[in-house]
Amino acid sequence: MDPLLIGLPGMVLILIAFVLDEFHKLSVDSKSSILMNIAGSVLLIIYAYTLDSIPFIILNLVWFTSATYKLYDTVKDRKSK
Repeated sequence: MDPLLIGLPGMVLILIAFVLDEFHKLSVDSKSSILMNIAGSVLLIIYAYTLDSIPFIILNLVWFTSATYKLYDTVKDRKSK
């Protein structure tokens, strides 16, 4: 399988979330935006692994971890209301 088939969708998901936030169409704190960032970062971690790119793996692990924590925090806040 061509690694680009994994990397490109990951990049597209993260960029869509970013652009929608920039144009105020989707809040960076919305569940949809967070899930796009999580899915995109997972795909980019896989892509970086196939390239053996440690810096890119670390970058996307941090991206994934922060987005996952943000999702947890968002869900927790909604349940407490």
